[in-house]
Amino acid sequence: MLLCLSPAWLTKVPAPGQPGEAALLVSKAVSFHPGGLTFLDDFVPPRRATYFLAGLGLGPGWGREAAELARDLTCPTGASAELARLLEDRLLTRRLLAQQGNVAVPATLAFTYKPPAPLRGGDASPGLRLVELNGKEGQETLVKEEVGAFLHSEALGDALQVAVKLSGWRWRGRQALRLYPRAEQGPVVDTVLALLEKLEEEESVLVEAVCPPARLPFAGSPPPGPELALRICAVVCRTQGDRPLLSKVVCSVGRGDRPLRHQSSLPRTLEAALAQCGLAEASQVAIVRQRVKAAAEAALAAVLTLEAGLSAEGLWAAQRPGLAAEEAAAAPLVETMLRRSARCLMEGKQLLLLGAGGVSKKFVWEAARDYGLKLHLVESDPNHFASQLVQTFIHFDVTEHRRDEENARVLAELVRARGLQLDGCFSYWDDCLVLTALLCQELGLPCNPPAAMRLAKQKSRTQLHLLCRRGPPWPAPSLYAVPCCPLESEADVDRAVHQVPLPGVMKLEFGAGAVGVRLVKNASQCREHFSRIARDLQGEADHPGIGLGWGNAMLLMEFIEGTEHDVDLVLFGGRLLAAFVSDNGPTRLPGFTETAACMPTGLAPEQEAQLVQAAFRCCLGCGLLDGVFNVELKLTGAGPRLIEINPRMGGFYLRDWILELYGVDLLLAAAMVACGLRPALPAHPRARGHLVGVMCLVSQHLQALSSTASPETLQALHDQGLLRLNLLEEALVPGEYEEPYCSVACAGSSPAEARHRLLGLCQGLGIDGPHYPVAYFLSHFK
Repeated sequence: MLLCLSPAWLTKVPAPGQPGEAALLVSKAVSFHPGGLTFLDDFVPPRRATYFLAGLGLGPGWGREAAELARDLTCPTGASAELARLLEDRLLTRRLLAQQGNVAVPATLAFTYKPPAPLRGGDASPGLRLVELNGKEGQETLVKEEVGAFLHSEALGDALQVAVKLSGWRWRGRQALRLYPRAEQGPVVDTVLALLEKLEEEESVLVEAVCPPARLPFAGSPPPGPELALRICAVVCRTQGDRPLLSKVVCSVGRGDRPLRHQSSLPRTLEAALAQCGLAEASQVAIVRQRVKAAAEAALAAVLTLEAGLSAEGLWAAQRPGLAAEEAAAAPLVETMLRRSARCLMEGKQLLLLGAGGVSKKFVWEAARDYGLKLHLVESDPNHFASQLVQTFIHFDVTEHRRDEENARVLAELVRARGLQLDGCFSYWDDCLVLTALLCQELGLPCNPPAAMRLAKQKSRTQLHLLCRRGPPWPAPSLYAVPCCPLESEADVDRAVHQVPLPGVMKLEFGAGAVGVRLVKNASQCREHFSRIARDLQGEADHPGIGLGWGNAMLLMEFIEGTEHDVDLVLFGGRLLAAFVSDNGPTRLPGFTETAACMPTGLAPEQEAQLVQAAFRCCLGCGLLDGVFNVELKLTGAGPRLIEINPRMGGFYLRDWILELYGVDLLLAAAMVACGLRPALPAHPRARGHLVGVMCLVSQHLQALSSTASPETLQALHDQGLLRLNLLEEALVPGEYEEPYCSVACAGSSPAEARHRLLGLCQGLGIDGPHYPVAYFLSHFK
């Protein structure tokens, strides 16, 4: 992020291939570095801006120059002069809020001189009376009648005073309001007539009710001194998906007989301000905060609705009221700036994608279109639906992994023959991860070393390698690894049962989706399960998409008691940029198919930090330095233990949930890393709420999924916002080795609220039952 102290440091140049638009170049700026260091830098050649935020104005000075710089840029901007002018009109914003319905505004009488288009006509707004004037002279009779009727109207409620002020962008912060007792009609009329003479077109004189301070009951005698009034200022920002988010509440406390202004009072928290006014009970304070949040976010929603109908495009956020609010209030705004900057950087990037995936990855194509990514797809299925959604489709069999090195060379030649100018290459599909690393190496594109991807892809090699990594650096990866033994023959099974403590877990070396994973308690069960897998899952055709193209070798690892968790990481250059921890419910032993999940984690901060550190150290220990990774761990009494590393973006619902709760898109982050760009992500992301979900299995829910919980019913409930549906499979086909059909989740302001909603929904839809006890699966999240 760069700070420009003069418009002369910025230059607009025509954007190639975009008539009428310009790129913004920075030749000089203040740069910021860790430790509070700042430098004045000159850039030769100038740097291209990917986001522009400035204090805009229509009057003389830098504000006007900034407004001109912001006009018709190719990069996103923080505002536009046109939008700023509209929002600085107090009357217009008041009408917007009054029409919103759930935002209260003071009763207002407005005399407006040749009003702007948004104020002309339209539906009447509750408590807001607009009187349109075509002239400023000869209005005495009209003003007297309107003021008299307003002062005696019920709209003023119990207000004892009215304020008279000017409204319009020209008067923002430049005029003092005048207060009068409600009973004194004459002085109010005289002041209105005097102010009318100052009006220019599209400006107004407002007469508004002065809200009396709330009278709170005090135990015993009221405190000495004047009656106190409280002013609450809510700072709201637009976040991911154009959703308003309350980021800070700042209050002022002062005498109740005079207007309260931030400039003349010290900022304080809502809790401290309410306590000073006599309201200290936590439950009551929470109610006030929730009402402030609802009203503030509804106010910004009204502004966003206005903006959607304008040609001016840009971010709008409330002004920040003083130093007390700066740090916390700025965070969502900065996150939004960085997110929009990332979109600008990635628009038009050419990316090669290996493996399209199934129905659970349909979001990829929608997101790519939204971000402006140019995707070129390599896929084994010539009839895959995604073949029609990409710039280039290359049909190529990627399932024969014994020939990955040769296939990478062939694919590289195909890419060169087609003249593809790629910015990056990546994959989120298990089958293609090693091939992707080899292809990137052939094409000279950023990626993790193929050896690191091979190490992470084979589960026993991951554990055995990390067991040998005893540090430094500390904490050593060996602390998290679990003893295991690879199995390729029945002789290996007989040897493994004497090396790995039982009970243990048997799983496919290259498996996915917990297919074929089973708890085994003795040598007999080990042999039986090994024989069953060797017979039933021999190749890719037996169960596509779970890694059988690598073979059906297995491993036996020690069974670890504890709660199960997923950690989704974003790494760049070996540095941890972001981590998201979720909790998993108990599985239906002896199987390990996922049953339930909760995000964000309910763990204590120290335990959450331990999981993040464990996932990070295990990735580094395997040589995974760049990308988006999903690490499965168990939290035991002795700390975290590794289940496995998935060297790609987390599957199932994880990308969707993280985007919903944190506003961070793992798909975009993975694409940026693949292009060699460092994603700018919040170091300590704050969740907007809580999500709790359960998996539906065809073997357990075929009747419900064919009737009360049909895909059409679930989709309709999703569209109504009553649940969150992630469809993972297309066909309702039961089988012995199955993966979840779909994930159904509910949101709430607390885990308990989300749990309660989900349990009720599952009971009503027939998902809950004696053989699939949802209440038990959710019990771990209390």
